[in-house]
Amino acid sequence: MEMVTKKKETEAIAQKLGFDLVGFAEIEKLELETARLSEWLNAGYHGSMIYMEKNREKRFDPTTILPSAKSVISLGLNYWQPGDFSPGTGKVSRYAWGRDYHLVIWEKLKIFEAELKILFPGCETKGYVDTGAVMDKAWALRAGLGWMGKHTNIINRDWGSWFFIANIFTDLEFTPSIMVEDHCGSCTACIDACPTDAIRQEYVVDGSRCISFLTIENKGEIGVEFEGKMEDWIFGCDICQDVCPWNKKFKQETKSPDFKSGINISDEISIPSLNKEFDPEFFDKIENDQFKKIFAESPILRSKLKGMRRNSVFIKRKKK
Repeated sequence: MEMVTKKKETEAIAQKLGFDLVGFAEIEKLELETARLSEWLNAGYHGSMIYMEKNREKRFDPTTILPSAKSVISLGLNYWQPGDFSPGTGKVSRYAWGRDYHLVIWEKLKIFEAELKILFPGCETKGYVDTGAVMDKAWALRAGLGWMGKHTNIINRDWGSWFFIANIFTDLEFTPSIMVEDHCGSCTACIDACPTDAIRQEYVVDGSRCISFLTIENKGEIGVEFEGKMEDWIFGCDICQDVCPWNKKFKQETKSPDFKSGINISDEISIPSLNKEFDPEFFDKIENDQFKKIFAESPILRSKLKGMRRNSVFIKRKKK
């Protein structure tokens, strides 16, 4: 089968499964990207995320994951939806308003890989979301899904940066997509808006200062230097994306019902139809078994009840 036909067939699968973006990249060793990762790790910007120090060889060379790999199919799934926050509530990042995107995309990737193997018998595939030793943004860049913004999110001219990234490594060969040039220009909106100064310089984020890290990955106490700077975020943060001119102009509402509806609404306790905001007292009123039931398929489960209580208390503290 010719590469053009093969590409069209693969793009058709992506479209059928609801992916908003699809691009292709040739397998290469990520020398520049892994060198920058090492610099970032050496600077301690990963904070307590020690797992990021592991499997550097796999990040560098995808053939250590799939020895036969020749191409990467990079996919984007839009999750933006409209909605403002009520004053005095604890805010949740938009990506976590509905069902956990890992569950949603893993289901899609399973079908995607199965259909590839029907179309191209004998082909080998290995799919990833943002878990595993894969540099997902690096492959999205190489596959032309967009450019890296100064906040380090990938920005697409038609969708902004409100999309999840998934990648499928395969032994199939495709004509590589054209990489997109950087369109951030002299804009520093994301850098200027970050309340914790997490964006240390253009294209470099100190993860240990990012509100998303502080409220999710961080398992200890939130440092006193961040008092009064959380801007009511209790799970993740969207500030750097909200202020981006590309997002303001080109955001589009998601078509995925998984991201537009609440999850595991309990008869025992009243919670919002979308998990976008919570009364600061909400997490003190439920027990751990209720928490696990309500948020069974939500990203919020990752912070655990202990973490959500910590976050809710912290946003009420003001810098003296």
